[in-house]
Amino acid sequence: MVLDILSWIFLVAGGLLGIIGGIGIHRFPDFFTRLHAAGTTDTLCAALILIGLGLQSGLTLASFKLVLIFAFILFTSPTASHALANAALHGGLEPLLDDAEEEAGS
Repeated sequence: MVLDILSWIFLVAGGLLGIIGGIGIHRFPDFFTRLHAAGTTDTLCAALILIGLGLQSGLTLASFKLVLIFAFILFTSPTASHALANAALHGGLEPLLDDAEEEAGS
């Protein structure tokens, strides 16, 4: 019973974090802040959901596969976000800055 409650807490928290990340992607003003919202919440959302699923499955082959999926997501998602941001900067896309930050930087 305790494992069921704990797993549902992880599953619901992961789902809510995914929704919050989606709202961040929609509300933020430029590409880089949207990418930050997607990259940050994506990894933690997947981790929470996979932990919840792992608690539901117990010590089986399925839980081992979930650990492998998490390891893959843990390394590829931040790397993909970094590669996208680097490609955007290389392509000439500049971050949206405040007027005060622009004046201080020039």
